[in-house]
Amino acid sequence: MSAQAARAPMTIGDVLGLLRPDFPDITISKIRFLEAEGLIEPQRSPSGYRKFCDADVERLRFVLTSQRDQYLPLRVIRQQLEARDRGESVPAPRGEPQPRRPRTLVAAGGTVPDGIGPDGIGGEAAAVRLTRTQLIDGAGIDEEMLARLEEYGLVRRIGGHYGAEALTVARTAAALGAFGFEVRHLRSLKAAADRQVGLIDQVVAPQLRRRDPGAHEQAAETAREIAALAIRLHTALVSTGLRESLGP
Repeated sequence: MSAQAARAPMTIGDVLGLLRPDFPDITISKIRFLEAEGLIEPQRSPSGYRKFCDADVERLRFVLTSQRDQYLPLRVIRQQLEARDRGESVPAPRGEPQPRRPRTLVAAGGTVPDGIGPDGIGGEAAAVRLTRTQLIDGAGIDEEMLARLEEYGLVRRIGGHYGAEALTVARTAAALGAFGFEVRHLRSLKAAADRQVGLIDQVVAPQLRRRDPGAHEQAAETAREIAALAIRLHTALVSTGLRESLGP
């Protein structure tokens, strides 16, 4: 091996810098996650620091390209890497059609802001109407993934269109897919959300039965406030659980 080819061991920051031009969404946390999943095995220094080599970077490129261009789950990618390690021929993912990139859309209700929140009770989100093609393009997913999202009840059409919430769900599911989550893994999150909606419905039901003017808007405002508090509580509980499981 030439002196030029024998590159000095790289830090995780070095690897991030090499990969980011082709994979702008890559993070140190993602690299650590892929290591924890056994897809790369960088050496460690006596003090515990990771020491990456060119082979580790090449494996990471293979994994990230397979996820981005082919939407392959980590289970399949791991099988392909194991086959390569055994000397079997595995087609490189390079040269696959580039994936759809999430983009700002102009829907029947106007422009869909990239940062639109999950508020589905009135407001700007309620006015957004997306066609199937707009949802696929805006979320950067394919037809198969949208079909799975609909199959598991995470996304549904209202009339002949999709709302802003469908765009948020599809984009988030695609982002989670980069960490190995498949749509079926998200059913528990959907079930938890349905339970929260049920609890909120019980609270606002008496307001909805009132006949005075503005009762419906008051109920919607109450529902929004409760939903925001529930989301805040959920975030705190998840953060607490992670801190306990990962340690200080």
